[in-house]
Formats: sequence, C-alpha cells, structure tokens
Amino acid sequence: MNLKSRLAVMNFLEFAVWGAYLTCMGNYLGSAGLGDKIAWFYAIQGIVSIFMPTLMGIVADKWIQPQRLLGLCHLAAGFFMLVCWWMGVQAGFGQELPNKGLFIAMYTLSVAFFMPTIALANTAAFTALKNNGYDTVKDFPPIRVLGTVGFIATMWFVNCAVWEDGAFSFTLADNAHKFQYTYMQFFVSGVLSLVLFAYCFTLPECKIEKKQERVSLAETLGLNAFKLFKTRKMALFFIFSALLGMCLQVTNGYAGPFITSFKGDPAFASTFAANNATLLTSISQISEALCILMIPFFLKRFGIKIVMLMSMFAWVFRFGFFGIGNPAMPGVLLFVLSCIVYGVAFDFFNVSGGIFVDQECEPSVKASAQGLFMMMTNGIGATVGTLAAGEIVNKYCTWQDGFLLGDWQTCWFIFAGFALVVGVAFALVFKPEKNVKCGA
Repeated sequence: MNLKSRLAVMNFLEFAVWGAYLTCMGNYLGSAGLGDKIAWFYAIQGIVSIFMPTLMGIVADKWIQPQRLLGLCHLAAGFFMLVCWWMGVQAGFGQELPNKGLFIAMYTLSVAFFMPTIALANTAAFTALKNNGYDTVKDFPPIRVLGTVGFIATMWFVNCAVWEDGAFSFTLADNAHKFQYTYMQFFVSGVLSLVLFAYCFTLPECKIEKKQERVSLAETLGLNAFKLFKTRKMALFFIFSALLGMCLQVTNGYAGPFITSFKGDPAFASTFAANNATLLTSISQISEALCILMIPFFLKRFGIKIVMLMSMFAWVFRFGFFGIGNPAMPGVLLFVLSCIVYGVAFDFFNVSGGIFVDQECEPSVKASAQGLFMMMTNGIGATVGTLAAGEIVNKYCTWQDGFLLGDWQTCWFIFAGFALVVGVAFALVFKPEKNVKCGA
C-alpha cells in the first residue's frame, strides 16, 4: 500500500470514530435519562477544544512524534468510550443510567483525548507527504475526503445495525434495538479508536525537529495570535467566527431527536425518515464532501466575503427547512434540502475562513491564527451556541415515552432568525479590503 493510501485509511478511521455517535447520540441520551443534558454533551466538545489541541500540539512538537501521539490519544479515547458502552450494558436497554455523573465524566475524558486527534491527524499527514516529496495542496484533499467517507460509513452502520436476543443483523425498518438508539454506538466508536491506535504505529515516522531559537511561552501557547484583534478587519472576522460557530453543533445534537420525534405521532410513525434519522442526516456529510471540492471555484469567482455570506444564509435555510418539513412526502424533501445546504453552511465558512486567515496573516502568526480561528468557532462559539440551543429546546420540548416532543418549529425558527441576523450584520460591517498582512 502506497503512502497516500495509508494516510487515506488513517483519515477514514479518524472520522469513522466520530461518526459512530456524533449525530445519533441524542436518541440514546433521552432513553438513558440524560435528555435534558444533550446540549452539554455537545458543548463538552467545544470546551475541550479550547485547550486540549494546544496542549497535545506542544507535546507533539517537543516530545512525542505526532503519529504516535495520535495513536496514544485514540487509545485513551477508545478506553473511556468503551467504559461508557459498558455502563449502558449494565443499565440495560431503554433504562436510565444509575450513575449519570460517572457516565458524563467518562464521556468527557474520551472527547478530551479525541478532539486533539483531528489536528494531529492533519499534522501527521502533512509531515509524511512533505517528507516524501508530495504536494500537500494537491495530494491532501483527496486523502481528507476519505475522512468524510469514514464518517458517513459509520453513520450508516449505526443506523442499520441491530443487536437483539444475541443476534446481529441489519435493517432499515423500525427496530427498538438499532445501534442509533442504544449504547452500542459507543462500542463501535471505542473499538475503532483502538484499531486506529494500533494502525498509527505502522505509519511513517514524523521526526521531531529540534528548534534552536528560544520561543516565548506566549508563542508556544499560540497567545501571540490575539494581537490580530488590534486590526479591525481581523477583529470583526473572529467575532463573526464565534457568532457563526454558535450554529455548528445545533443540528448535530438535535436533528436526530427531532426527526425521530415524529415516531411519537401516529401520522408519521411508520415513515422511512422517522425510523432512519441517522441515515437521512448522512446526506449532510455527503454534501459536505462535495462542497469541499467547490470552494476553490467559488472563492475565485466571488471572493471571500460572498462565499462566507453564502455560508451564513445557508444556515438560515438549514434551520428553516427543518422548521417547515416533516418525514412524509412532500415534507421530507425539505429535510433533504436542509441536509444538502449543510455542505455550503459548514464548508464555505470553515474551509474558506481558514484560507482567509492564511492569506491575511504573516507567516510568523499563521499557525497560531489558525488555532485562534478554531478556538473561536469550534471552541467558544460552538460551546455557547450549543448550550443556548439546549435551553431553547428544553423550554419548548420535553421527553415523553422516549421521544423529544413539543414545539420544534419555534425552535428551528429561532435558530434560523439568529443566523439571519448574523448574516445581515456581517454583510453590513465586514469589509475584507486588501491591505498589509496582519501580524507584521
């Protein structure tokens, strides 16, 4: 197997670990007595993203090669995820967890070790490609797309896999013991983490470079990037990054419980979408993979501001279509459209935003500026947004007989209204005129 294929396998497994539970975890949490804490389970990812990637990055820079640290992090993440699975087994299917605090702690530790692996996987891939004479701009995107394929693959597996009465099978029909409704999704994620742990030690070495110059603590921790806030353009960009980041985890946390909630309505209980929420929402990830390939064309044709505005208004449609759709024809087509526009909503901001940071900043602060961008979006923004969304959903909806029922339409319209306000404000105040690179 050549290097690019080996790195593609690494990316496939990296995101397969995440896809096993990220979009369907809410359904299990409801039956386990943690339905009102769904927002916290997704906010935890944002909280640990503020500091764990930085800490693991320092370790990878100074002491442990990134591909090995990637494996060790997955060993820890997989172990704690399997503890979550075992606690679910002990409680029994459809039963509340007796020790909810311990379950949350184990999940937190698993996520704390998983979130840094996304950056470590990129570092290992970039280093290996450069060391072997490959062009990262040309050769990395096809490798990264395999990560999205891995995410989709485990979404489909968990949606269809059934474990009942000691027998394993696959079905698209309604079945109470589908993995997407049970603790088995954590088992799939944990096992794949352990597989990736072993696989990482077969990857090429990424030797640590000994740096002669002395680096300040602020530079080591990436704090020097905060001086970018002195520039109005960059300050506005990072502020809006945090505001739009508030949308990122809302549908990951609540799209599954929302679509599945229609099973509580006799008019929709037997529809395909209501019984296969995870499979339906996987269209979002398929759209994401395709939209990554469209970004260079749109950036060249329309520029960074228009592309980012496309993303912001795509979030309006993402939430709005959920608000007016339903699992039956023709309403289910609005769910499909919501999933399709997700690719624009997610990629056109995250990817084009990263390109904007790279273009606008001096080389001396590019790495730390990218870290700041991730902290504002996936850290602060996603954490605040997820917790706020949780308060809104808990106000309008309640868990009844295993389904999160209530006034979902109002929830989705509130989310859509927020995205609309952010988009209009961005259009009015953000002016990315060309000037001297920031950080000089």
